[in-house]
Amino acid sequence: PGAFSLSLAGFIEEPERKYCFECATEEQCQEWVEALKRASYEFLRRSLIFYRNEIQKMTGKDPLEQYGISEEARFQLGT
Repeated sequence: PGAFSLSLAGFIEEPERKYCFECATEEQCQEWVEALKRASYEFLRRSLIFYRNEIQKMTGKDPLEQYGISEEARFQLGT
C-alpha cells in the first residue's frame, strides 16, 4: 500500500521504461493513478469525441470544421 509503478513501452533507447512512485497513503496513490489516467492520450481523445458530438447535437455544426480539420482526421476521431 502507498506505492505504484508505471511502465512505458516504445522508447527506442529503453524499450521498457518503468517508474516507481511512493505515496504517504493509499488514498494519495489512488489520486495519482486517477490523475494519470485523466492525462492519458486515450482519455483526452474520448473526451474530445464526446464534446464534439455534444456540440454538434446542440448547434447542428461540426465544431472542428472551422479549423479546417480534414475529413480523414474527423473519421479517425470518431472511431
